[in-house]
Amino acid sequence: MTDPRTAPIPPVPPHPHTRPLHKRALVWVGGSALFLAGVLIGTAGDDGQQPAAEAKPAATVTATPKPGPTVTKTVKPTPKPAPTVTVTKTATPEAPDTGTDTNADADSTDSTGTGSGTCSIVSSSGNCYSAGQFCRNSDHGATTSTASGRTIKCTYSANAWRWTYN
Repeated sequence: MTDPRTAPIPPVPPHPHTRPLHKRALVWVGGSALFLAGVLIGTAGDDGQQPAAEAKPAATVTATPKPGPTVTKTVKPTPKPAPTVTVTKTATPEAPDTGTDTNADADSTDSTGTGSGTCSIVSSSGNCYSAGQFCRNSDHGATTSTASGRTIKCTYSANAWRWTYN
């Protein structure tokens, strides 16, 4: 048994023509006839132009160019710096103790959730913020207090701006 990797490669037999000779000759004749017909049609047409030797000079006309479009440069406005948030803490006067409500404590909240009125920055729904909530863009760096009166600040924490305890 011989190794197929080292065995000599047999010569390739000549490729037989796939079309008979008379069909190949007809293709050449037909192609040549079409070429000659195209050449004759292209040169025989008279399109009404005068030959170059007999051309008469035309009157000289000076053309004035039309005005082109006006190009303007668009300038993007520079962003304004973010507004500085100033929080003013006001002291609220305590109401005189009438002694009628013995269950009220400092952590009670009213119907809007603003607590005893100590939070100076409230959410768009009117509630006091609490630690861990997201801050609005306008509140970045601001300080306020929770409904219970504890101070919180809007700081960048955990890939987001959040209210955190000071």
